[in-house]
Amino acid sequence: MNISIQTVHFDADKKLLEFVQKKLDKLHTFYDRIIDGEVFLKLEKNDVENKLVEVKLNVPGANLFVKIQARTFEAATDEAIDALQKQVIRHKEKQIT
Repeated sequence: MNISIQTVHFDADKKLLEFVQKKLDKLHTFYDRIIDGEVFLKLEKNDVENKLVEVKLNVPGANLFVKIQARTFEAATDEAIDALQKQVIRHKEKQIT
């Protein structure tokens, strides 16, 4: 699966980029027809939770999107993957019926 990861307002280290890629690759086990995806990692100017992760997946017949804000990029990525997993499974079930 081809994933494009973009950072806004900072430069991400290799470890963070590999973490995001590894988590997104796990979605392929639930639905193998994912075409590609885009990930935006952003720093927001809020007080507490200022790490924002946006993920857009292109699948046949739909675009799946999730936007999660948390204290760390890792926590936001984990929440985003959980939400996308549910969307992917729901989309797959709709395709079957």
